[in-house]
Amino acid sequence: MNTRRLSIVALVLVLLLPAMACAGKDSLSDAMTRQLQVNRQRYGTAGQALLVTHNGKEVFRGVDGYANLQAKEKITARTVFPVYSLSKLFVSTLVMQLVEQGTVDLDKPASVYLQGLPDGWRGITVRQFLNHTSGVPDYFSDNEQPTAFPASMQDVFASLGPKPMLFAPGTRARYTQTNYLVLSALLEAHYGQPYPQIAGERIIRKLGLKHTWLGRPSLPASGVALGYLGKNGKPQRETEIAWPAYSYGHAELYLTLDDLARFLQALSSGELVSKASLQQFWQPQNLSDGRRGDFSTGWEYGESGAYRHAGHDGGARVRVRVVYKDSLDDDTYVFIYLSNGSAKNVWSRTLIGSAMATVAPDKFPAEVLSEKLIVYALASSTGPEDGKKIRSGTSLQGEALERTINNTGYAALEFLSADAAIRVLALNTEFFPASANAWDSLADGYKAKGEQAKAQQLYDKARQLQADQQQGQAKP
Repeated sequence: MNTRRLSIVALVLVLLLPAMACAGKDSLSDAMTRQLQVNRQRYGTAGQALLVTHNGKEVFRGVDGYANLQAKEKITARTVFPVYSLSKLFVSTLVMQLVEQGTVDLDKPASVYLQGLPDGWRGITVRQFLNHTSGVPDYFSDNEQPTAFPASMQDVFASLGPKPMLFAPGTRARYTQTNYLVLSALLEAHYGQPYPQIAGERIIRKLGLKHTWLGRPSLPASGVALGYLGKNGKPQRETEIAWPAYSYGHAELYLTLDDLARFLQALSSGELVSKASLQQFWQPQNLSDGRRGDFSTGWEYGESGAYRHAGHDGGARVRVRVVYKDSLDDDTYVFIYLSNGSAKNVWSRTLIGSAMATVAPDKFPAEVLSEKLIVYALASSTGPEDGKKIRSGTSLQGEALERTINNTGYAALEFLSADAAIRVLALNTEFFPASANAWDSLADGYKAKGEQAKAQQLYDKARQLQADQQQGQAKP
């Protein structure tokens, strides 16, 4: 790949984003289509589909690439995608309905509503299971794919009961599938039905989702996108996991772009849970020490500029976000970015961020900056003036600026290269030379590159800065 040519094309795109967004729907459509192409060229996406709405009206819809690379079967608007952990959003929504009805209290132990949990789990609240702050161990690991799953959820709970907790409930967050097994069991206990039947009646059929399936055995024979993982710089077929039916509350959801849009539009417009309740559920939620958690009633919570967003990742390759300013009644966007994998295993957060930056660059400064930083990371050469232009070209300041650069640097480290990450992370040491975290992150970049001596030097600098700051704070 000609990196220099790609970086120039991408840089031109970034510079033109504001003009494109203001020029009208046709120009915006062109810009969004171009962004899909840039993402394919930059990350080697196999196939992708993107839908954006604003206040319930479609802003953009586009598809790109292949559902099956070997057969050259193209992605279409009717392609069925595996969306992995987006299945958790069905469970979260169903639990929110029970809370709104007064049947379930988020801050009571789940064991109040569910029998058969291990003794050590009986004080863990419904909210803690929803927000992955329960501390329960996982029953499944991507690094150790089991040859066979336990026969039932109760067998899973029985096998995990003797294992130690990962941490005290509410003190930390760790994403585990077990949390949503517990919540699926809670729903089954309340309704007296298997989870697939509950989701089918209360969401899938209620909303008329005619192209939505729970579980691979129920899928149609054709029109389903295959999953790919990047290996040795190329997308290769992903090994499929034979999930048991009791896992469908955290995995094995398949649907089309339109069906997913229908679900998100119904939810954000108050069809499934009232808007007033939803806005309360989507408030930022804190850990026991006051630090902000990652989830709000099961939805990933974030902010960009004056906007907040709730959403979720699926398999690190699909992501949805409901983005709103003051309330869900006005200035509300829904972003849906589906892919079936990429050569570089690009994060879904990066893909959906590129869409946000293109649609409304004046509203989403963090996403715009992240796109510019990726262009900067991939450029064939850069100088001090380029860094100055990046800083002067964003409205972000202070902690928000440092955080966005840091997050983008680690993203580059994951799916671009150590050199690309170092180029981005070094900016934080220029902009925030007194930040211990900035130097520590840059050290991580050099460590990943294999330059251990340089990394150690930077780690030492970070520790010294931190010690100096702590000493300064301790002085009367």
